[in-house]
Amino acid sequence: MNLLSVSGLGKSMRGKPLFSNITFGLEDGEKVGIVGRNGSGKSTLLKVLASRTAQDEGEYAYNGRVRLSYLEQNVHYQKDATIKSYLFEENSPEAEVMREYEKTKSLEMLERMNKDDLWRIERNYSGLLKEFSVTKDPDTRMDSLSGGEEKKVAIARTLAFDANLLFLDEPTNHLDIRTIEILEKKLQETKSAIIIVTHDRHILNTVANTIFELDSASFYRHKGTFESYLENREERRRMDERERERRENILRRELEWLKRGPKARTGKDKGRKERIENLLEEQKSFSPAKGNETFQSSSRRLGKKILELKGVSKGYGGKKLFSQFSFSFQKGMKIGLVGDNGSGKSTLMDLIAGIVIPDEGEVERGENTHISYFDQKGRRLKENEAILPFMKELGENVRYGGKVYGIERFLELFSFPSSMFFTPIGMLSGGERRRLELIYSIVQNPNMLILDEPTNDLDLETMENLEDYITSFDGVALITSHDRTFLDITVDTLLVIEEGKITQFPGSYSRWKEKRDEEKKSAEVKKDETRSETERPRREAKKGLTFREEREKKELEGKISEIEGEVKELEAYFSSGEYKEIEKKSKEYEEKKALLGNLEERYLELLEKEI
Repeated sequence: MNLLSVSGLGKSMRGKPLFSNITFGLEDGEKVGIVGRNGSGKSTLLKVLASRTAQDEGEYAYNGRVRLSYLEQNVHYQKDATIKSYLFEENSPEAEVMREYEKTKSLEMLERMNKDDLWRIERNYSGLLKEFSVTKDPDTRMDSLSGGEEKKVAIARTLAFDANLLFLDEPTNHLDIRTIEILEKKLQETKSAIIIVTHDRHILNTVANTIFELDSASFYRHKGTFESYLENREERRRMDERERERRENILRRELEWLKRGPKARTGKDKGRKERIENLLEEQKSFSPAKGNETFQSSSRRLGKKILELKGVSKGYGGKKLFSQFSFSFQKGMKIGLVGDNGSGKSTLMDLIAGIVIPDEGEVERGENTHISYFDQKGRRLKENEAILPFMKELGENVRYGGKVYGIERFLELFSFPSSMFFTPIGMLSGGERRRLELIYSIVQNPNMLILDEPTNDLDLETMENLEDYITSFDGVALITSHDRTFLDITVDTLLVIEEGKITQFPGSYSRWKEKRDEEKKSAEVKKDETRSETERPRREAKKGLTFREEREKKELEGKISEIEGEVKELEAYFSSGEYKEIEKKSKEYEEKKALLGNLEERYLELLEKEI
């Protein structure tokens, strides 16, 4: 059954088409991954389908039974929102009832909450927050959370409403790998239909059963896995290349004929010149795509000493992130830095780059060591400055890959055409900003690269180019990334931050995860073997009460006491022999008794859950 039908959808931006003539149907339970270059319109397509922005042409329609939940790429919330109140900001009929109950505390809204069991949404939310290791008080303000914590809370809300259609825009950005693995499993197991925009190839391959590609305003649909899509994409590009070559050969012959002059022409060929002009125009659509040039850098000699950490320690607010860590970087090392959000990965990188000072220990940098630090905050980018003036800080010309380019030509190589030269950096998309800072970092020809979440917001082709660059880079690279595929391709050694300690693991991320899972499984088996049957805990953990259920229980106690008092007053009235309003009082009595029964039933449910 179709949940969503789309016909001829189109959208333009800055006077140019982002996408056009998109037509598809989304089946119940289908899981779609959307891929394409930065700026191709992936996020905009989701916004159009979620009615957050209008399309320029075409139409779409939902099945009447669709319940949509939409995770935007950036987390938005109301001023003064807390983790608890953020749940009620979801755009859904259920959230509307929950907001009204929270606002009025009326018996009518309480009955609706009970009737539709909307308490389950809060239970889901609370449970997901715990799974994602968000342990802060529910009354904590959203604006006090880190980027990773905000994303976890947003994902928990998106999943809590049990929607049968999920729109997810870059859900893995700012998450640690452990949380991504939990999310991936949930997406694999859900029966909901999904449309997901992500650069995480592991999730695309394990979750999606359909791939949508946006490429040069065109739309391609591939039914199958991400791996099979890649094979089909390469075949399509080979066919395009063959067609381009065929047209070039025809055009070359025609242009040679045109150059022969009037004597070689006859009256029968009056239309030939027009056909040549048409071929020239058509050839534009088959020309190789400009931009996305392969990343390169000129070699810069490394000295014997590159960079050495001697007993460094660092902490904030009384919390020690890591202590007494010593390490010597050697030429050719490709190191991945792994740890949960908040474990200290970015802090260690800041420390190595000289942005922060260690609480203890020393950082000794070699005389010939030239570091380029590509951080996830984009601290070098100037929001109000335009692209061209920003890049001209490097000079009018740059040496790149053994050649000298004018800065304008250099920008065009990496998909920044002249029409964008004076666009303020603050107006660029996330992917465009990351690509700009990336080429700014690489063109300085470093011999030590520090890359903090380099894949955030990058499209797949730019990531593949970056992978090629790092693997051929003859200097030292230190990388932290939540992209497991990226880590497996680029690094051969890990530094793992866990519980305030940094340990080295010689191998890929997949090998480390495999070893970690084996050790965890072995520890669990050993624990089970040493535990007697009588000491085994119940397999189904007690869920307890959520923060709202705890409050509801207290409110119910007061309401039950109040209604009981009113019932007793009515019973006393009946015993008094006063019958002036007997019909009205009798009706009121029945209503109070029924309400009291409902309240007591709900109170008992909460008591049983609390035990």
